[in-house]
Amino acid sequence: MTTLIEVPDVEPVAVAPKRKSGQGGGLGRYIVVRFFLIIPTIFILVTLVFFLMRVIGDPITAAQGGRLPPDVLAQRIHDAGYDRPIFVQYFEYLGQVVTGNFGTTITDRRPVVEMLSTFGAATLELSINALIVALAVGIPLGLLAAQRRDRATDAFLRFFAILCYATPVFFSGLLLKLTFSVWLGWLPVAGRASTRTELAMSSLAAPSGIYWLDALRSGNFAALGDVVSHAVLPAIALGFLTAGVFLRLVRTNVIGTLGKDYVEAGRSRGVSEFRLVTKHAYKPALIPIITVMGLQIALMLGGAVLTETTFEWKGLGYQLVQYLNARDFVAVQGIVVLLAVIVAITNFIVDVVAALIDPRVRY
Repeated sequence: MTTLIEVPDVEPVAVAPKRKSGQGGGLGRYIVVRFFLIIPTIFILVTLVFFLMRVIGDPITAAQGGRLPPDVLAQRIHDAGYDRPIFVQYFEYLGQVVTGNFGTTITDRRPVVEMLSTFGAATLELSINALIVALAVGIPLGLLAAQRRDRATDAFLRFFAILCYATPVFFSGLLLKLTFSVWLGWLPVAGRASTRTELAMSSLAAPSGIYWLDALRSGNFAALGDVVSHAVLPAIALGFLTAGVFLRLVRTNVIGTLGKDYVEAGRSRGVSEFRLVTKHAYKPALIPIITVMGLQIALMLGGAVLTETTFEWKGLGYQLVQYLNARDFVAVQGIVVLLAVIVAITNFIVDVVAALIDPRVRY
């Protein structure tokens, strides 16, 4: 006799769909999206700069008004096309910018692109020097402050950080000049190099415009020493402005990382506090530094204007002040647009580097 056993109905188990393994696609999409966001960012910046520069009227009247007879002034305005409707000038300017033509300066009648390439290298050199100082000072002192948390060393370093980014760069530059140039006589007062070194650098074939790099390429170590001695004070004045921010960031993030479970596990196994800070908590604390670095580049370029003026460092910031005094707004417009493009591209690079280090950035 066969016995039939009823088997209860079992609901089918839902199978979760397989996740796509293409994590690289997420990074690729992130990079592509961030890259194409540069275009509207630059477009908005160029538009704002153009119309803000036109608020005061046409550039020729601003620079030459009162110095030329009215008929000559009117002829120059007509020849430059500044008597046409503002939107006609705007779209023509956009077409010129796309082709790399920023016009011609009014005061010294030189192409703006030539002026930017000549003085842009000096600003790049100053920014690199200042960034080296900021990283060399901010990161080690931030680690030390985190290791000595709530002690006298930590309190002093926090005060030092506040002093760094709260002191105006022109004031710190004047103090550095007064101390190390006037009183002690250790370093030059101003300039990028001595006249002899500048002549030697300008006579090189295909110079980069970055003096210490050109001196290394040519093997002229006497010129290299002269360039470095001139670069010390401007780099310190501008670098300390950012070093204070880096110090506070590193300290805060290292302290937060030291409270993680894996660090506590290492501490329970007898790992020294110094090794915990330098080996385990150091790298995670650098991620916010890289993220914020893009913003600090913008701050550094803004500080370069005051630093170059204080130390007569003939870069874009120094020239910007000269053109502002001369009311040459064609040159000013070109410099501001270039600085805006540099900031936009730098932020893109920083975002990509942060996404490569920390996958959470792109999700």
